[in-house]
Amino acid sequence: MEYRVARFEKVSVKQFTEDFLSCVGGNGAAAEKLYGNVKLPVRATAGSAGYDIICPFDLTLAPGEGIKVPTGIRVKMQPGWMLLILPKSGLGSRFRLQLDNTMGLIDADYYGSDNEGHIMVPITNDSKIGKVLNITAGKAFVQAVLVPHGITEDDAAEGKRTGGFGSTGV
Repeated sequence: MEYRVARFEKVSVKQFTEDFLSCVGGNGAAAEKLYGNVKLPVRATAGSAGYDIICPFDLTLAPGEGIKVPTGIRVKMQPGWMLLILPKSGLGSRFRLQLDNTMGLIDADYYGSDNEGHIMVPITNDSKIGKVLNITAGKAFVQAVLVPHGITEDDAAEGKRTGGFGSTGV
């Protein structure tokens, strides 16, 4: 059974530019141009569980190097759902591409956070055999999977998210 429970959107050019400069550096004009490379995630086949997230700029990581990639996207999900971010299996097996937080978990309320719910992906090339990882703009580097989740019968959470990445402070 398929559930249609979410929609991908672009963040604003202003948010993308701020986050790009914060994570990657450079200048605002160049970052604004890269915003045109932001593509909404799609599935490669009708049977795919994961939506491919595209890298909006070229990047090269030597073994041991990492970067937080501003993707330019956000996701609006129905309550009771979350989005998991996982490395593309080919990059994981060939380069040991890893997410710095082991697995990304995007909560439904992240969409309304101060950073517009901008999905940023911290990755590291953990190659143990000296392979340099090159990802060109427009290529998928991670995938996103929508997953339902439950809460306990006695749950009493009432807090509201305001911040972005790592903002719940727990």
